[in-house]
Amino acid sequence: MDSSVTRVKLSNGLTIHMKEIHTAPIISHWVWYRVGSRNEIPGLSGISHWVEHMQFKGTPQFPASQLDKAISRTGGSWNAFTYMDWTTYYETMPANKIDLAMDLEADRMVNSLFNPVDVESERTVIISEKEGKDNEPFLRLSNAVNEAAFLSHPYRNEVIGSLEDLQRIQRDDLYHHYRKYYQPANAIISMAGDFNTSEMIEKIQNKFVSISSEFSPDPEIQPEYELKGKKEILLSGPGDTIFIQIAYRSPSASDPDFFGFTILDSLLSGPASLNMFGGGGTSNKTSRLYKKLVDKRFAVSLAGGLQATLDPHLYDLSITLHQGQDPEIVIKTIDQEIVRLIEKRIRKSEIQKAVKQARAMFAYGLENITNQAFWLGYSESFADHDWYANYLDRLNEIKPQDVQRVAEKYLHPEKRVIGIYHPNFSESKQSS
Repeated sequence: MDSSVTRVKLSNGLTIHMKEIHTAPIISHWVWYRVGSRNEIPGLSGISHWVEHMQFKGTPQFPASQLDKAISRTGGSWNAFTYMDWTTYYETMPANKIDLAMDLEADRMVNSLFNPVDVESERTVIISEKEGKDNEPFLRLSNAVNEAAFLSHPYRNEVIGSLEDLQRIQRDDLYHHYRKYYQPANAIISMAGDFNTSEMIEKIQNKFVSISSEFSPDPEIQPEYELKGKKEILLSGPGDTIFIQIAYRSPSASDPDFFGFTILDSLLSGPASLNMFGGGGTSNKTSRLYKKLVDKRFAVSLAGGLQATLDPHLYDLSITLHQGQDPEIVIKTIDQEIVRLIEKRIRKSEIQKAVKQARAMFAYGLENITNQAFWLGYSESFADHDWYANYLDRLNEIKPQDVQRVAEKYLHPEKRVIGIYHPNFSESKQSS
């Protein structure tokens, strides 16, 4: 599938993945750092996301006032994202202007300023962003469910951080985090587009190899495998809609169970894309839970969430109820459908359809140059390149009994977190 991908590792540890695509005179250039909320300690939650913000505040060579103008002037686009396992920066630009992107990323790998005035300005911005999220009923519910699902693993923390930590973090904390993780040996460059591979490797070598790297990996983080019993979260607040989120433990992306879980998710809630840019989609109207809940007007919508992560994370079912519907009936209906899936024969044609849908979603996620460059680095952040290269083959190997085994192993009614948001309750409650 990816025989045209070239993989190189420089002497300073920087990993490079490249793919020539000559359909348009465009290049997409990504720099990935293996750092996210997973690498944060108590008292410093949200620091990876904050450092990402500071990377747009300039260097002596590229002042903040010039950065956006320099990219926009070429007709290019750029952005950055922080997640649990990674932080990434990208530029998609005309091929003859890509040197600007590489010069920018090589420079801010080592020379970002972290001006104290900018630090305080971004503190205000991020706290405002945090408060906005906290006012969204479903996000409040999702955060509460996520926190309840982990006893100690840093996946329990929001990527944006806690309000207390955002008020506490100082400039030196941010700069130390930046210098610790923004090193070539902790980075991946993924690039796709209209270039000559040997010439581009030489360019990257010239721009990045002189950056020294003394990266020392964090101590191993102990994964949390099983949810310890059943927990129930009840939240209340403004609004007129009841939301439900049911979370089960899910395997890491490198676990063989992940591929069976992908098909399980498709059968229950509909096909989903792992690509953060989407790029097309397939309806979930033929999924089992859609037929049971949405078609029968118990719910307005439902979605499943399976995420590719380094460590075991969560598979969640998120449901928006029709007014007047009873959450307990909806939860009971879901449980009955899961039991039915485990105990009754799954037709091979149903698996084949789910695999076909997954293949379509994967293809949608590769339909432009930016997405292809994304995938070249994304899979390395939680597994390795072979995971991406063999993704479709692994799905094709899934059999009905694999899906049933995964459902029985992970979707246990006594090992989950159930969160319910009720509008206009007088108080919030939590029980476990």
